[in-house]
Amino acid sequence: MSVLDIVRQVRQHLEESSRVSYRMLRREFALDDDSLEELIEELVDIQRVARREENALAWSGDATPSRQAEPLQSPAQREPHAYTPKHLADKILQSKSALEGERKQVTVLFADVKGSMEMAGQMDAEEWSQIMNRFFQILSNGVERFEGFVDKFTGDGIMALFGAPVAHEDHAQRACYAALHLRDEISRYATEVKRAHGVGFSMRMGLNSGEVIVGKIGDDLRMDYTAQGHTVGLAQRMEALAAPDSCYLTAATAALVRSYLALEDLGEFRVKGVAAPVRVHRLAGVGPSRTRFDIARARGLSRFVGRAADIRTLEDSLEQTAAGNG
Repeated sequence: MSVLDIVRQVRQHLEESSRVSYRMLRREFALDDDSLEELIEELVDIQRVARREENALAWSGDATPSRQAEPLQSPAQREPHAYTPKHLADKILQSKSALEGERKQVTVLFADVKGSMEMAGQMDAEEWSQIMNRFFQILSNGVERFEGFVDKFTGDGIMALFGAPVAHEDHAQRACYAALHLRDEISRYATEVKRAHGVGFSMRMGLNSGEVIVGKIGDDLRMDYTAQGHTVGLAQRMEALAAPDSCYLTAATAALVRSYLALEDLGEFRVKGVAAPVRVHRLAGVGPSRTRFDIARARGLSRFVGRAADIRTLEDSLEQTAAGNG
């Protein structure tokens, strides 16, 4: 039985029975402590349909059905082929046979509404549904603008991939540019929400870069993949750490975008599930460089050595061109 099969079975059992003990999960699925923690993290932190109790998992997917779950019922939000632009969908489907089974370097983006449960409780269900539907649309458009792929909706946010299924060498830069774009768009949207509904609205984001193995890609664009190490988990942890209206990223992502983006080093943080402290950076804005040549020029270009004859030839050609003889 695959890990995804276990997740589906536990989720179904929770939805039917409301609660299941950790002890029963260990016995039923032969889970060790690490596997159990990964299962809990998937259902609580990623899918956000369960909550931790002292010795059990409890179902929370229907806790606020009309306020939180309703936006996700729309096929336009649930089916990737419906919300993915046609040019991206065509590109994915044309190359899916080559992509399946491939190892891809990606950057994972998590984004969600800060304090969504409290906000939902203060508002009419229909109003909250409208706010969240528009929020999801802004996120989807922003991700797709930089050829990212919305992998899933997480209840009050999204998880997106840059670099898979559409490969990009600059996946980390694209993710950061998307995050900056979303920050500005949501800031404008927050003003609208404040004016129309009288409530504050803010978002937080997290980024991490690493390797995934792409699995089967269906005709509906649903993609199975296996994340290597903490690729997905650390991105979610960065989101949880992030201050409102900001984006935090790991050292792995920072190393790929340094000079292209302006970063603030926030130091090392203790992160659940990771033994060593994790260095965290805040995405501050666009950096001074646009190309690799810009970065090389900032470091200092190497001087030509032993190329005197070549330089003379170039200078002679330039003089002839300037004289109209080129």
